[in-house]
Amino acid sequence: MRGMSFGRKAIEDSAPALPPVAAAVSERLLRSGNDRDRIRALFLSRVDPSTAAQLDKPRLGAEIERLVDAIATEEKIKVNEREQRELASELLADMVGLGPLEPLIEDEQVTDILVNGPNSIYVERKGKLERTAIRFRDNQHVVNVAQRIASSVGRRVDESSPMVDARLADGSRVNIVVPPLALDGVSISIRKFAKRALTFEAMLKQGNVSLPLARTLEIAAASRLNILISGGTGSGKTTLLNAMSRVIDHDERIVTIEDAAELQLQQPHVVRLETRPANLEGKGEISQRDLLRNALRMRPDRIVIGEVRGAEAIDMLQAMNTGHDGSMSTIHSNSPRDALMRLENMVLMGAVNLPSRAVRAQIVGAINLVVQVERMRDGIRRVQRVTEIIGLEGEVITTQDLFEYRYEGEGRDGLLKGRYEMAKGLPHFTPRAAYHGLDAALLEALSMEAAR
Repeated sequence: MRGMSFGRKAIEDSAPALPPVAAAVSERLLRSGNDRDRIRALFLSRVDPSTAAQLDKPRLGAEIERLVDAIATEEKIKVNEREQRELASELLADMVGLGPLEPLIEDEQVTDILVNGPNSIYVERKGKLERTAIRFRDNQHVVNVAQRIASSVGRRVDESSPMVDARLADGSRVNIVVPPLALDGVSISIRKFAKRALTFEAMLKQGNVSLPLARTLEIAAASRLNILISGGTGSGKTTLLNAMSRVIDHDERIVTIEDAAELQLQQPHVVRLETRPANLEGKGEISQRDLLRNALRMRPDRIVIGEVRGAEAIDMLQAMNTGHDGSMSTIHSNSPRDALMRLENMVLMGAVNLPSRAVRAQIVGAINLVVQVERMRDGIRRVQRVTEIIGLEGEVITTQDLFEYRYEGEGRDGLLKGRYEMAKGLPHFTPRAAYHGLDAALLEALSMEAAR
Protein backbone atom coordinates (compact mmCIF):
# COMPACT_ATOMS: atom_id res chain seq x y z
CA MET A 1 0.00 0.00 0.00
CA ARG A 2 3.08 2.24 0.19
CA GLY A 3 3.05 5.05 -2.36
CA MET A 4 -0.74 5.08 -2.76
CA SER A 5 -2.49 8.44 -2.88
CA PHE A 6 -5.00 7.20 -0.36
CA GLY A 7 -5.14 4.20 1.91
CA ARG A 8 -5.18 3.08 5.53
CA LYS A 9 -2.60 5.58 6.82
CA ALA A 10 -4.21 8.56 5.09
CA ILE A 11 -7.58 7.61 6.55
CA GLU A 12 -6.29 6.99 10.04
CA ASP A 13 -4.35 10.26 10.09
CA SER A 14 -6.70 12.71 8.43
CA ALA A 15 -10.03 11.29 7.33
CA PRO A 16 -13.11 12.23 9.35
CA ALA A 17 -15.30 9.52 10.80
CA LEU A 18 -17.84 8.07 8.42
CA PRO A 19 -21.30 9.70 8.58
CA PRO A 20 -23.82 7.66 10.60
CA VAL A 21 -25.62 6.37 7.47
CA ALA A 22 -22.36 5.37 5.72
CA ALA A 23 -21.06 3.76 8.92
CA ALA A 24 -24.27 1.78 9.33
CA VAL A 25 -24.12 0.65 5.70
CA SER A 26 -20.48 -0.43 6.08
CA GLU A 27 -21.28 -2.36 9.26
CA ARG A 28 -24.22 -4.10 7.57
CA LEU A 29 -22.06 -5.03 4.58
CA LEU A 30 -19.36 -6.45 6.84
CA ARG A 31 -21.93 -8.63 8.57
CA SER A 32 -23.53 -9.77 5.32
CA GLY A 33 -20.85 -12.36 4.56
CA ASN A 34 -20.75 -11.46 0.83
CA ASP A 35 -17.09 -11.18 -0.22
CA ARG A 36 -17.67 -8.28 -2.60
CA ASP A 37 -19.73 -6.44 -0.01
CA ARG A 38 -17.02 -6.98 2.62
CA ILE A 39 -14.35 -5.54 0.32
CA ARG A 40 -16.64 -2.62 -0.53
CA ALA A 41 -17.26 -1.87 3.15
CA LEU A 42 -13.57 -2.06 4.07
CA PHE A 43 -12.73 0.12 1.07
CA LEU A 44 -15.24 2.80 2.13
CA SER A 45 -13.86 2.76 5.67
CA ARG A 46 -10.30 3.44 4.44
CA VAL A 47 -10.72 6.00 1.67
CA ASP A 48 -10.50 9.71 2.35
CA PRO A 49 -13.10 11.19 -0.08
CA SER A 50 -11.43 14.62 -0.13
CA THR A 51 -8.09 13.08 -1.14
CA ALA A 52 -9.72 10.87 -3.76
CA ALA A 53 -11.58 13.85 -5.25
CA GLN A 54 -8.25 15.51 -6.09
CA LEU A 55 -7.24 12.73 -8.49
CA ASP A 56 -8.23 12.55 -12.13
CA LYS A 57 -10.41 9.62 -13.17
CA PRO A 58 -7.68 7.36 -14.67
CA ARG A 59 -5.39 7.84 -11.66
CA LEU A 60 -8.26 7.32 -9.24
CA GLY A 61 -9.25 4.11 -11.04
CA ALA A 62 -5.71 2.76 -10.77
CA GLU A 63 -5.53 3.58 -7.05
CA ILE A 64 -8.90 1.92 -6.42
CA GLU A 65 -7.70 -1.27 -8.13
CA ARG A 66 -4.57 -1.33 -5.95
CA LEU A 67 -6.52 -0.79 -2.75
CA VAL A 68 -9.11 -3.46 -3.64
CA ASP A 69 -6.26 -5.92 -4.29
CA ALA A 70 -4.57 -4.96 -1.00
CA ILE A 71 -7.79 -5.45 0.99
CA ALA A 72 -8.46 -8.83 -0.60
CA THR A 73 -4.91 -9.96 0.23
CA GLU A 74 -4.93 -8.67 3.82
CA GLU A 75 -8.34 -10.11 4.66
CA LYS A 76 -7.68 -13.36 2.75
CA ILE A 77 -10.85 -12.86 0.71
CA LYS A 78 -10.98 -15.14 -2.31
CA VAL A 79 -11.83 -13.06 -5.36
CA ASN A 80 -10.23 -13.55 -8.74
CA GLU A 81 -8.61 -10.84 -10.86
CA ARG A 82 -11.70 -10.32 -13.05
CA GLU A 83 -13.95 -9.86 -9.99
CA GLN A 84 -11.47 -7.38 -8.53
CA ARG A 85 -11.49 -5.33 -11.74
CA GLU A 86 -15.29 -5.38 -11.86
CA LEU A 87 -15.54 -4.27 -8.22
CA ALA A 88 -12.96 -1.52 -8.79
CA SER A 89 -14.98 -0.27 -11.79
CA GLU A 90 -18.17 -0.25 -9.69
CA LEU A 91 -16.45 1.69 -6.90
CA LEU A 92 -15.04 4.22 -9.37
CA ALA A 93 -18.49 4.71 -10.92
CA ASP A 94 -20.00 5.17 -7.45
CA MET A 95 -17.38 7.73 -6.43
CA VAL A 96 -17.20 9.95 -9.52
CA GLY A 97 -19.89 8.68 -11.90
CA LEU A 98 -23.44 7.44 -11.97
CA GLY A 99 -22.90 4.05 -10.38
CA PRO A 100 -24.40 1.17 -12.40
CA LEU A 101 -25.64 3.62 -15.05
CA GLU A 102 -22.09 4.38 -16.25
CA PRO A 103 -21.98 1.56 -18.88
CA LEU A 104 -25.30 2.84 -20.29
CA ILE A 105 -23.92 6.38 -20.51
CA GLU A 106 -20.95 5.05 -22.50
CA ASP A 107 -23.13 2.94 -24.84
CA GLU A 108 -23.65 5.05 -27.97
CA GLN A 109 -26.68 2.99 -29.03
CA VAL A 110 -28.58 4.02 -25.90
CA THR A 111 -30.50 7.28 -26.33
CA ASP A 112 -32.60 7.30 -23.13
CA ILE A 113 -32.06 5.81 -19.66
CA LEU A 114 -35.12 5.41 -17.44
CA VAL A 115 -34.75 4.44 -13.77
CA ASN A 116 -37.91 3.40 -11.91
CA GLY A 117 -36.51 2.59 -8.49
CA PRO A 118 -33.45 0.43 -7.73
CA ASN A 119 -34.55 -2.72 -9.57
CA SER A 120 -36.21 -1.43 -12.74
CA ILE A 121 -33.98 0.23 -15.33
CA TYR A 122 -35.02 0.63 -18.97
CA VAL A 123 -33.16 2.01 -21.97
CA GLU A 124 -34.14 3.08 -25.45
CA ARG A 125 -32.13 1.56 -28.29
CA LYS A 126 -33.00 2.21 -31.94
CA GLY A 127 -36.26 3.82 -30.94
CA LYS A 128 -37.53 0.96 -28.76
CA LEU A 129 -37.60 0.50 -24.98
CA GLU A 130 -36.06 -2.56 -23.38
CA ARG A 131 -35.52 -3.59 -19.77
CA THR A 132 -31.93 -4.12 -18.64
CA ALA A 133 -30.44 -6.51 -16.09
CA ILE A 134 -28.70 -3.62 -14.34
CA ARG A 135 -29.67 -2.97 -10.71
CA PHE A 136 -28.80 -0.57 -7.92
CA ARG A 137 -27.84 -2.10 -4.56
CA ASP A 138 -30.79 -0.53 -2.76
CA ASN A 139 -32.93 2.63 -2.56
CA GLN A 140 -30.17 4.60 -0.87
CA HIS A 141 -27.83 3.83 -3.75
CA VAL A 142 -30.28 5.44 -6.20
CA VAL A 143 -30.74 8.42 -3.88
CA ASN A 144 -26.97 8.95 -3.70
CA VAL A 145 -26.67 9.02 -7.50
CA ALA A 146 -29.66 11.38 -7.83
CA GLN A 147 -28.22 13.76 -5.25
CA ARG A 148 -24.81 13.71 -6.95
CA ILE A 149 -26.43 14.67 -10.27
CA ALA A 150 -28.43 17.51 -8.67
CA SER A 151 -25.50 18.89 -6.66
CA SER A 152 -23.29 18.96 -9.77
CA VAL A 153 -25.46 21.79 -11.15
CA GLY A 154 -25.94 23.54 -7.82
CA ARG A 155 -29.38 22.12 -7.08
CA ARG A 156 -30.78 19.76 -4.48
CA VAL A 157 -33.30 16.96 -4.51
CA ASP A 158 -34.98 15.69 -1.35
CA GLU A 159 -38.41 15.65 0.29
CA SER A 160 -38.54 19.45 0.43
CA SER A 161 -37.56 19.73 -3.25
CA PRO A 162 -38.67 16.42 -4.79
CA MET A 163 -38.39 17.33 -8.49
CA VAL A 164 -35.39 18.72 -10.33
CA ASP A 165 -34.16 19.20 -13.90
CA ALA A 166 -30.42 18.98 -14.38
CA ARG A 167 -27.81 18.00 -16.92
CA LEU A 168 -24.71 15.84 -16.88
CA ALA A 169 -21.20 17.03 -17.69
CA ASP A 170 -21.61 15.87 -21.31
CA GLY A 171 -24.84 17.87 -21.70
CA SER A 172 -27.30 14.98 -21.26
CA ARG A 173 -30.66 16.14 -19.90
CA VAL A 174 -31.83 14.67 -16.59
CA ASN A 175 -35.15 14.76 -14.72
CA ILE A 176 -35.33 13.42 -11.16
CA VAL A 177 -38.40 12.75 -9.02
CA VAL A 178 -38.00 11.35 -5.50
CA PRO A 179 -40.47 10.06 -2.89
CA PRO A 180 -43.05 10.96 -1.70
CA LEU A 181 -43.96 12.03 -5.27
CA ALA A 182 -42.40 8.92 -6.83
CA LEU A 183 -44.25 6.06 -5.16
CA ASP A 184 -41.97 3.18 -6.24
CA GLY A 185 -38.63 4.76 -5.48
CA VAL A 186 -36.48 7.43 -7.10
CA SER A 187 -37.27 8.07 -10.79
CA ILE A 188 -34.38 9.24 -12.99
CA SER A 189 -34.94 10.01 -16.69
CA ILE A 190 -31.83 10.74 -18.78
CA ARG A 191 -32.02 11.95 -22.37
CA LYS A 192 -28.49 11.40 -23.59
CA PHE A 193 -26.57 14.13 -25.34
CA ALA A 194 -25.51 13.00 -28.79
CA LYS A 195 -21.74 13.22 -29.13
CA ARG A 196 -22.13 13.99 -32.82
CA ALA A 197 -24.89 16.19 -34.16
CA LEU A 198 -26.84 14.44 -36.92
CA THR A 199 -26.67 15.96 -40.36
CA PHE A 200 -29.32 15.64 -43.06
CA GLU A 201 -27.02 13.16 -44.81
CA ALA A 202 -27.06 10.90 -41.73
CA MET A 203 -30.82 11.33 -41.35
CA LEU A 204 -31.27 10.35 -44.99
CA LYS A 205 -29.33 7.10 -44.42
CA GLN A 206 -31.46 6.33 -41.36
CA GLY A 207 -34.70 6.83 -43.28
CA ASN A 208 -35.78 9.90 -41.29
CA VAL A 209 -36.29 12.01 -44.42
CA SER A 210 -36.24 11.76 -48.22
CA LEU A 211 -33.62 13.59 -50.26
CA PRO A 212 -36.05 16.16 -51.77
CA LEU A 213 -37.56 16.83 -48.33
CA ALA A 214 -34.11 17.30 -46.77
CA ARG A 215 -33.08 19.71 -49.52
CA THR A 216 -36.32 21.67 -49.13
CA LEU A 217 -35.79 22.03 -45.36
CA GLU A 218 -32.21 23.18 -45.89
CA ILE A 219 -33.41 25.79 -48.39
CA ALA A 220 -36.17 26.91 -46.00
CA ALA A 221 -33.64 27.47 -43.20
CA ALA A 222 -31.18 29.22 -45.52
CA SER A 223 -34.02 31.44 -46.80
CA ARG A 224 -34.55 32.64 -43.20
CA LEU A 225 -38.02 31.18 -42.78
CA ASN A 226 -39.37 31.08 -39.23
CA ILE A 227 -39.79 27.38 -38.51
CA LEU A 228 -41.70 25.51 -35.80
CA ILE A 229 -40.81 21.83 -35.31
CA SER A 230 -43.67 19.85 -33.78
CA GLY A 231 -43.77 16.35 -32.32
CA GLY A 232 -44.17 14.16 -29.26
CA THR A 233 -41.64 13.38 -26.56
CA GLY A 234 -38.57 11.66 -28.00
CA SER A 235 -39.71 12.13 -31.59
CA GLY A 236 -36.48 13.84 -32.71
CA LYS A 237 -37.48 17.51 -32.61
CA THR A 238 -34.18 18.77 -31.23
CA THR A 239 -32.19 16.50 -33.58
CA LEU A 240 -33.99 17.99 -36.58
CA LEU A 241 -33.54 21.53 -35.27
CA ASN A 242 -29.79 20.89 -34.92
CA ALA A 243 -29.63 19.55 -38.49
CA MET A 244 -31.50 22.55 -39.91
CA SER A 245 -29.35 25.00 -37.98
CA ARG A 246 -26.21 23.81 -39.78
CA VAL A 247 -27.10 25.91 -42.86
CA ILE A 248 -27.08 29.18 -40.89
CA ASP A 249 -24.31 31.50 -42.09
CA HIS A 250 -21.30 31.75 -39.80
CA ASP A 251 -21.44 35.54 -39.82
CA GLU A 252 -24.85 35.58 -38.09
CA ARG A 253 -25.31 36.17 -34.36
CA ILE A 254 -27.55 33.49 -32.83
CA VAL A 255 -29.07 33.54 -29.35
CA THR A 256 -30.37 30.22 -28.01
CA ILE A 257 -32.82 29.94 -25.11
CA GLU A 258 -33.39 26.62 -23.36
CA ASP A 259 -34.58 25.09 -20.11
CA ALA A 260 -31.71 22.60 -20.27
CA ALA A 261 -28.98 23.29 -22.82
CA GLU A 262 -28.87 20.55 -25.47
CA LEU A 263 -28.67 22.36 -28.81
CA GLN A 264 -25.45 21.74 -30.75
CA LEU A 265 -25.12 24.74 -33.03
CA GLN A 266 -21.86 24.74 -35.00
CA GLN A 267 -21.61 28.47 -35.74
CA PRO A 268 -18.88 30.54 -34.04
CA HIS A 269 -21.16 33.37 -32.87
CA VAL A 270 -23.68 31.68 -30.58
CA VAL A 271 -24.87 33.05 -27.23
CA ARG A 272 -26.40 30.28 -25.10
CA LEU A 273 -28.92 31.22 -22.42
CA GLU A 274 -30.46 28.81 -19.91
CA THR A 275 -33.35 29.27 -17.50
CA ARG A 276 -32.93 29.12 -13.73
CA PRO A 277 -35.50 27.62 -11.33
CA ALA A 278 -36.58 29.32 -8.12
CA ASN A 279 -34.61 28.60 -4.95
CA LEU A 280 -36.08 27.01 -1.82
CA GLU A 281 -37.59 30.36 -0.83
CA GLY A 282 -39.36 30.58 -4.17
CA LYS A 283 -37.15 33.41 -5.41
CA GLY A 284 -34.59 33.90 -8.15
CA GLU A 285 -36.43 32.19 -11.01
CA ILE A 286 -35.42 33.26 -14.52
CA SER A 287 -37.98 32.00 -17.05
CA GLN A 288 -37.76 31.55 -20.82
CA ARG A 289 -39.92 34.65 -21.15
CA ASP A 290 -37.37 36.68 -19.14
CA LEU A 291 -34.54 35.39 -21.30
CA LEU A 292 -36.43 36.00 -24.53
CA ARG A 293 -37.18 39.61 -23.61
CA ASN A 294 -33.53 40.12 -22.72
CA ALA A 295 -32.38 38.42 -25.94
CA LEU A 296 -34.09 41.12 -27.98
CA ARG A 297 -31.63 43.62 -26.46
CA MET A 298 -28.63 41.49 -27.51
CA ARG A 299 -28.75 42.29 -31.23
CA PRO A 300 -29.51 38.73 -32.43
CA ASP A 301 -29.84 37.86 -36.10
CA ARG A 302 -31.75 34.71 -35.18
CA ILE A 303 -33.32 33.44 -31.98
CA VAL A 304 -33.54 29.70 -31.40
CA ILE A 305 -35.80 28.52 -28.56
CA GLY A 306 -35.28 24.92 -27.46
CA GLU A 307 -38.99 24.48 -26.78
CA VAL A 308 -41.86 26.94 -26.51
CA ARG A 309 -44.21 25.82 -23.76
CA GLY A 310 -45.86 28.79 -22.10
CA ALA A 311 -46.46 32.52 -21.99
CA GLU A 312 -43.16 33.22 -23.77
CA ALA A 313 -44.97 32.31 -27.01
CA ILE A 314 -46.28 35.88 -27.41
CA ASP A 315 -42.75 37.29 -27.09
CA MET A 316 -41.45 34.72 -29.57
CA LEU A 317 -44.06 35.69 -32.16
CA GLN A 318 -43.36 39.38 -31.67
CA ALA A 319 -39.64 38.75 -32.11
CA MET A 320 -40.28 36.82 -35.32
CA ASN A 321 -42.52 39.64 -36.52
CA THR A 322 -39.95 42.36 -35.84
CA GLY A 323 -36.92 41.53 -37.94
CA HIS A 324 -35.59 38.29 -36.46
CA ASP A 325 -36.28 36.16 -39.52
CA GLY A 326 -34.88 32.65 -39.54
CA SER A 327 -35.79 31.94 -35.93
CA MET A 328 -36.69 28.41 -34.87
CA SER A 329 -38.34 26.57 -32.01
CA THR A 330 -39.91 23.24 -31.12
CA ILE A 331 -43.30 22.48 -29.62
CA HIS A 332 -45.01 19.37 -28.24
CA SER A 333 -47.94 18.53 -30.49
CA ASN A 334 -49.48 15.75 -32.56
CA SER A 335 -49.97 17.58 -35.86
CA PRO A 336 -49.21 20.95 -37.49
CA ARG A 337 -52.81 22.08 -36.93
CA ASP A 338 -52.61 21.08 -33.25
CA ALA A 339 -49.29 22.93 -33.00
CA LEU A 340 -50.92 26.16 -34.19
CA MET A 341 -53.79 25.70 -31.72
CA ARG A 342 -51.36 25.06 -28.85
CA LEU A 343 -49.36 28.12 -29.85
CA GLU A 344 -52.54 30.20 -29.82
CA ASN A 345 -53.42 28.96 -26.33
CA MET A 346 -49.91 29.75 -25.09
CA VAL A 347 -50.15 33.28 -26.46
CA LEU A 348 -53.44 33.77 -24.59
CA MET A 349 -51.67 32.70 -21.38
CA GLY A 350 -49.35 35.68 -21.74
CA ALA A 351 -51.75 38.15 -23.32
CA VAL A 352 -55.23 37.45 -21.94
CA ASN A 353 -56.98 40.44 -23.53
CA LEU A 354 -56.01 39.69 -27.12
CA PRO A 355 -58.90 38.54 -29.35
CA SER A 356 -58.43 35.18 -31.08
CA ARG A 357 -58.28 36.70 -34.53
CA ALA A 358 -55.47 39.03 -33.48
CA VAL A 359 -53.53 36.09 -32.07
CA ARG A 360 -53.97 34.11 -35.28
CA ALA A 361 -52.87 37.10 -37.32
CA GLN A 362 -49.71 37.21 -35.19
CA ILE A 363 -49.11 33.51 -35.84
CA VAL A 364 -49.61 33.89 -39.60
CA GLY A 365 -47.26 36.85 -39.69
CA ALA A 366 -44.58 35.06 -37.67
CA ILE A 367 -44.55 31.35 -38.58
CA ASN A 368 -43.74 30.23 -42.12
CA LEU A 369 -43.33 26.48 -41.76
CA VAL A 370 -44.40 23.73 -39.33
CA VAL A 371 -42.46 20.45 -39.53
CA GLN A 372 -44.12 17.45 -37.88
CA VAL A 373 -41.89 14.59 -36.67
CA GLU A 374 -42.91 11.27 -35.17
CA ARG A 375 -41.30 8.17 -33.71
CA MET A 376 -43.11 5.38 -35.54
CA ARG A 377 -43.76 1.85 -34.33
CA ASP A 378 -40.63 0.45 -36.01
CA GLY A 379 -38.55 2.83 -33.86
CA ILE A 380 -37.57 5.12 -36.77
CA ARG A 381 -38.15 8.83 -36.27
CA ARG A 382 -39.54 10.28 -39.48
CA VAL A 383 -40.64 13.67 -40.69
CA GLN A 384 -44.37 13.10 -41.14
CA ARG A 385 -45.46 16.37 -42.67
CA VAL A 386 -44.12 19.73 -43.75
CA THR A 387 -46.88 22.34 -43.61
CA GLU A 388 -46.65 25.89 -44.92
CA ILE A 389 -48.65 28.73 -43.36
CA ILE A 390 -50.42 30.60 -46.15
CA GLY A 391 -52.61 33.25 -44.55
CA LEU A 392 -55.79 34.00 -42.61
CA GLU A 393 -59.27 33.65 -44.10
CA GLY A 394 -61.81 35.00 -41.67
CA GLU A 395 -61.03 33.23 -38.39
CA VAL A 396 -59.19 30.28 -39.96
CA ILE A 397 -55.44 29.94 -40.57
CA THR A 398 -54.96 28.53 -44.07
CA THR A 399 -52.14 26.07 -44.74
CA GLN A 400 -50.85 23.72 -47.40
CA ASP A 401 -48.88 20.49 -46.94
CA LEU A 402 -45.66 20.55 -48.93
CA PHE A 403 -44.76 16.96 -47.99
CA GLU A 404 -46.75 14.20 -46.29
CA TYR A 405 -45.53 10.70 -45.44
CA ARG A 406 -47.84 7.93 -46.65
CA TYR A 407 -47.55 4.51 -45.00
CA GLU A 408 -47.53 1.67 -47.54
CA GLY A 409 -46.78 -1.46 -45.52
CA GLU A 410 -44.11 -3.29 -43.59
CA GLY A 411 -40.99 -5.05 -44.86
CA ARG A 412 -39.70 -8.45 -43.76
CA ASP A 413 -37.13 -6.70 -41.61
CA GLY A 414 -39.91 -5.09 -39.55
CA LEU A 415 -39.26 -1.61 -40.95
CA LEU A 416 -42.19 0.39 -42.27
CA LYS A 417 -42.36 1.30 -45.93
CA GLY A 418 -43.81 4.50 -47.29
CA ARG A 419 -43.32 7.49 -49.54
CA TYR A 420 -43.70 11.25 -49.43
CA GLU A 421 -46.54 12.89 -51.32
CA MET A 422 -45.79 16.41 -52.49
CA ALA A 423 -48.16 19.31 -52.98
CA LYS A 424 -48.87 20.38 -56.53
CA GLY A 425 -47.63 23.83 -57.40
CA LEU A 426 -44.86 25.94 -55.94
CA PRO A 427 -44.43 26.61 -52.22
CA HIS A 428 -45.72 29.93 -50.92
CA PHE A 429 -42.16 30.83 -49.82
CA THR A 430 -40.71 30.58 -53.35
CA PRO A 431 -40.30 34.41 -53.63
CA ARG A 432 -38.35 34.35 -50.34
CA ALA A 433 -36.09 31.62 -51.71
CA ALA A 434 -35.61 33.69 -54.89
CA TYR A 435 -34.60 36.72 -52.78
CA HIS A 436 -31.81 34.59 -51.28
CA GLY A 437 -30.82 33.16 -54.67
CA LEU A 438 -32.19 29.69 -53.84
CA ASP A 439 -35.24 29.45 -56.11
CA ALA A 440 -33.42 27.27 -58.66
CA ALA A 441 -32.26 24.92 -55.90
CA LEU A 442 -35.82 24.75 -54.56
CA LEU A 443 -37.26 23.89 -57.96
CA GLU A 444 -34.59 21.22 -58.40
CA ALA A 445 -35.47 19.66 -55.02
CA LEU A 446 -39.17 19.60 -55.84
CA SER A 447 -38.54 18.11 -59.28
CA MET A 448 -36.57 15.28 -57.64
CA GLU A 449 -39.65 14.34 -55.63
CA ALA A 450 -41.90 14.65 -58.66
CA ALA A 451 -39.63 12.29 -60.62
CA ARG A 452 -39.69 9.58 -57.94
